[in-house]
Amino acid sequence: MAGESGYGMNWLSDYVRPKINSLFSRREMPENLWRKCDNCGQMIFHRELKDALHVCPNCDHHMQLSPRDRFVSLFDAGAFIEVPLTDPPADPLKFRDQKRYPDRIKEARATTGEHEAMLVARGDIGGLHTVAACQNFAFMAGSMGLAVGDALITAAETATSLNAPLVVFCAAGGARMQEGILSLMQMPRTTIAVQMLREARLPFVTVLTNPTTGGVTASYAMLGDVQIAEPGALICFAGPRVIEQTIRETLPEGFQRAEYLLDHGMLDRVVKRKDMRDELAQILRLLMRQPPRIHGDLPAPAEPAATA
Repeated sequence: MAGESGYGMNWLSDYVRPKINSLFSRREMPENLWRKCDNCGQMIFHRELKDALHVCPNCDHHMQLSPRDRFVSLFDAGAFIEVPLTDPPADPLKFRDQKRYPDRIKEARATTGEHEAMLVARGDIGGLHTVAACQNFAFMAGSMGLAVGDALITAAETATSLNAPLVVFCAAGGARMQEGILSLMQMPRTTIAVQMLREARLPFVTVLTNPTTGGVTASYAMLGDVQIAEPGALICFAGPRVIEQTIRETLPEGFQRAEYLLDHGMLDRVVKRKDMRDELAQILRLLMRQPPRIHGDLPAPAEPAATA
């Protein structure tokens, strides 16, 4: 009996248990299925987060959104045409810090799948053809260098040639230090691009997302005919920590956040991401002197018959 019992135990442990384990063992969980909210720490399933346009359903924190996802949510039916951009000189200053500048660019391209920190597209918003430019914070913190300056100029030229408004979504840590003075030169260049739109009497609307800082704030981000921000966005030239260390005083609660700036006259609107397309459609049609957008597919009312 002892032998039979031992044989039985060996058979159970050597054959049956591994078989059961292989059937019910946990599969490897992909790392990108869940995302932790930066604000409240809530774990959010990736499909739920995508459906919510990367806004936390628990605390309404607006996370960063890639330019392509932004365009899909912005343009009617998610349809848009990408505007080709020029490729500026690579590493004009032969800059090197902990890494060579070309290596940083290569790493950012591999991580984001994009060529540079700004994309430009055109399509319809509420039935009105519009040009949009969007910065990608995931690409070297959306920093403004020659490529971003060229992209904004291309966006302005495209809008002017199409007689269309321009909407720019800003998200940046400032100018790109690896391009030195050349990055700072993009501030007057982009200001001239905005002036092109003013001379053509075309609307220029900026949407400031979290964060919008440095030279971007000091140039085109704050030159919009209408300036909109997403909730909770940090908008500043120098960050609150730098200011506190400089003036040695505690700053007010929410200082440099979108809601604070709205209360103090620096912004025209604070709009949630899910409402952004409808809000922009209404504003752009108003600025372009177009009739309000008609919702639904009902035919327009017939003209009254002329009386003799």
